[in-house]
Amino acid sequence: MRKYVPKDNVQGKAYYTDRYHVVPSVPTFDVESDELFVKQLEALKAKVEVKSAKIMLGQMIVEINHEDNYKALEILKDECGYAMLSEMTAVDYLAKDGNFEVFYQILNLKDVKRMRLVMRIEEGLAVESVVSLFKSANFAEREMFDMFGIKANNHPFMKRILMPDDWEGHPLLKTYPLQGDEFASWYEVDKIFGKDAREAIGPENRDQTRIDRYDTKRFSRVGYEVPFGADISEGETETPIEYSKTLLVDYQKADGVKPAEHRK
Repeated sequence: MRKYVPKDNVQGKAYYTDRYHVVPSVPTFDVESDELFVKQLEALKAKVEVKSAKIMLGQMIVEINHEDNYKALEILKDECGYAMLSEMTAVDYLAKDGNFEVFYQILNLKDVKRMRLVMRIEEGLAVESVVSLFKSANFAEREMFDMFGIKANNHPFMKRILMPDDWEGHPLLKTYPLQGDEFASWYEVDKIFGKDAREAIGPENRDQTRIDRYDTKRFSRVGYEVPFGADISEGETETPIEYSKTLLVDYQKADGVKPAEHRK
């Protein structure tokens, strides 16, 4: 991978411009348009503060304070029939709004209803784990911590799930470089051989999309076939491309549809 060189400490600060893609909004409806959602919202309002509620794409979206996440999900599960947590994660809005959005996507199988519980949380704060309510939250909360740095208090095993335990940074933050930072470029070299071997080995290449014009090991060179690992820095010879014949089509023909000779 290319060595990451900080430019004006870009990794240390978030930025936002109107050049980012803005998803067109979809129609929203009042909760009063659905009788079942009205009852569920009333049950929720009786015990937690609801900041906003609306219906989009046939599901109710409710915003609450992050301190009430466990209590709200407990009500929705025990009193409203939302027995399945199908998804939960976070979205980085640090540059735009100064906080994260954490959401829980839940499903009521009996009434065939979906609801999304959303909340905003500032950087450095934690949410309450809901593993005791939904077992599917176990890995989801660990991934949220791993990718965004948002911890879930009272989680049974709060540690990274995708990145190594000693990894620095959280890869889904918008301030995290797309190809990794300098720590990422030296991680395995330092881990296996030690920092003293950096000069001899060089940094890692984690950019899988990088194409080397003279690479004869990783890429197919149709029409310019050469032996594996051959040196082509001085140029290579074009190889005529031969297409196969089948019982139905002669691919050697320009039109590609004329029957083969033995079919006449």
